[in-house]
Amino acid sequence: MGKKWTGGLMNNINVELFGNDPKIQKAISVARNVSVTKASVLITGEIGVGKKSLARFIHNNSNRTDQEFQIVDCSVDSKDVENKILGYRDVESGRFVKGILEAANKGTVVFANIDSLDEDFQKRLHKIFNQLNDYDIDVRIIATTTKNLSKLVGTGRFYRGLYTYVSSNLITLTPIRERPEDLQMYVNYFIREYSLKFAKEVKIGTEALDRIYSHYWTHNLYELKTVLEKSVEGAQSSILSDKELAIGEKKAVSMISEDDNEGILLMSLKDAEKLLIKKALIHTSENRTQAAKILGVSIRTLRNKINEYRTAGSSYFVNLR
Repeated sequence: MGKKWTGGLMNNINVELFGNDPKIQKAISVARNVSVTKASVLITGEIGVGKKSLARFIHNNSNRTDQEFQIVDCSVDSKDVENKILGYRDVESGRFVKGILEAANKGTVVFANIDSLDEDFQKRLHKIFNQLNDYDIDVRIIATTTKNLSKLVGTGRFYRGLYTYVSSNLITLTPIRERPEDLQMYVNYFIREYSLKFAKEVKIGTEALDRIYSHYWTHNLYELKTVLEKSVEGAQSSILSDKELAIGEKKAVSMISEDDNEGILLMSLKDAEKLLIKKALIHTSENRTQAAKILGVSIRTLRNKINEYRTAGSSYFVNLR
């Protein structure tokens, strides 16, 4: 009998498979248990490992499942983040647009990349969270991060009060490179899925599978799915060879998710460049050498860009150590 997927194919979620690794099973168990409460949740893990999908899993398994599920990405421009959370007056129509907490009343709000919030706004948001009951707003707060927030608290870079509020239930998702059995399950599943999509009968070859095992998978499932989709689409035979795998240092998967694409199209090239650099630094816990490698630039170029943004007064870069 084959192994079952812990968590299964979750309702109303783009197929996200969690696997059978003990650490993942524990994460799913905690998520399922906390879903029946009103408690806030902090989900940690690398980019593309499934943090938002786990947040959706918690929402879908709660008594809020028929209510709003909203996500705010705290890593974008700080003013845009504040507007989305607090609300703003639309310039053209003059009408006031509700903030996400009010708009999602009775539902769930996910604060993705919460570590990216401006330090001053962290304190303000903590105060807002504690006053929600005074305004008859009942939302479950879920936060996600790629960083170790407790360390940021220790160095004074994240407000302790906000950390305490969001971290009452901490769930960590392990990267797929540390779960070889689950990795093979993911590969087999997505190969079947994309074979159906492209009307092919494709299986993974031994050498190709070995190459998958040895790859670092910086962006985890997001990267794996992208690579396998491109590989199956371009496969010339029924056995996918290692040479047909769309893996390579020059084929890095974009760090901008599909949800971000529309926003990127509306940005200037300069702003898009700054956002990409910021996301690379966030993903690597501000390791500039690793960030430069991901971006495909020299460490000197990255350093110059950081200094340029810092001089211009960009809050994230000003506070970058």
